Amino acid sequence: MSQPVPCFVLVLHGGAGVIERDRLSVEEGARIHADLEAALATGEGILAAAGSALDAVQAVVVALEESPRFNAGKGAVYTADGAHELDASLMEGHSRRAGAVAGVRTVRNPIALARAVMDHSPHVLLVGAGAERFADTQPQIARVDNAWFDTRTRHAQLLQEQARERQAQAVSLKGAYFGTVGAVALDLHGHLAAATSTGGMTNKRYGRVGDSPLIGAGTWADARVAVSGTGWGECFIRCAVAHDIAARMAYGGACLEEAAEAVVMQAVPALGGDGGAIAVDVQGNIAMPFNTAGMYRGWIARDGSRGTAIFGA
Repeated sequence: MSQPVPCFVLVLHGGAGVIERDRLSVEEGARIHADLEAALATGEGILAAAGSALDAVQAVVVALEESPRFNAGKGAVYTADGAHELDASLMEGHSRRAGAVAGVRTVRNPIALARAVMDHSPHVLLVGAGAERFADTQPQIARVDNAWFDTRTRHAQLLQEQARERQAQAVSLKGAYFGTVGAVALDLHGHLAAATSTGGMTNKRYGRVGDSPLIGAGTWADARVAVSGTGWGECFIRCAVAHDIAARMAYGGACLEEAAEAVVMQAVPALGGDGGAIAVDVQGNIAMPFNTAGMYRGWIARDGSRGTAIFGA
C-alpha cells in the first residue's frame, strides 16, 4: 500500500461577529479579502518550504496584526480609558510548548512576544507591566508608543459603545467585541500549531482579559488537533472552547467537525455567548464553525484548494 503524500494545511480567521452583510461596502470587502489572502500567502511560503507549523501561524498572525482591519495589533480596539491593551498566545502541538501575553501596551506584534515567552522564559503567560519588562530583555521585539495603535474606525466604535452604555445605563458584553485574529496549521512533518491575537473588547475596563491569551480557552494545540477561537471571551473561557474541542476528540471519539460544531454551535450559545473557531486535525481535516453573522476566514486545504470568506453561504 502506498504511503499518503505529505501535505500542509493552513486556516486563519480575522474575527467572528465582525460586521453585518449590509454594512460592508464592496471596496472594504475587497480590502479584507486581500489582507486575508496576503496572510495566507505568508504562511503558505513557510509551510511549502517545509517550515514548521509554529513558524507559519506566528507569521500569519503577524501579518494580520499589521492590518488595521482586524482587532489585533494595528487594528486593536480602545479601552474605556482611550488606550489599547493587547493579548496573544500560541501553542505547538507535539511538544505542548506554549507562550502568551496579556495587557501589553507597547509591543507592536504581541504574538512575537508570546513566542519569546515560549522560547526564552520558563513561563507560559506574562501580563501587563511584567510582560513589558520581559519585552525589554528581547531586542528582537518591535516596540511602539501606545498611540501607534490608534485608528479612526476603532475610536468611532469606542464613542458609539460609550454612548450606548450611557443610554442603557448598564454594561452589556455581548456584541461589544470586534473579533480577534488567529491561525492553525499542519506542516509537512505532521506537526500542528495554533496562534491567536486580539485587542480585546471595545470599552473594556479594569485590565479585562478574554480567552485569546488563555491556553485551552482561545488557543490549543496537541498531537491531534489545533484550535483558535474568536468571540465573546467570557463565554469562551467558561466553556474552555479550544480544549473542549480537543477533549471531545480525544476522550469522546468525535471527529473534528462533530467536536467543533458541538462546542461552537451548542455549548457556547447555551451560555448566551457567540463566536466561532478554526481548527485542523492531524489528518488535515478543517473545521470553521461560527454562530454569528460572519467570520473573516481563509484556508488552504490538504488538496491544495484555497479561499477566503466573510459570511456564510
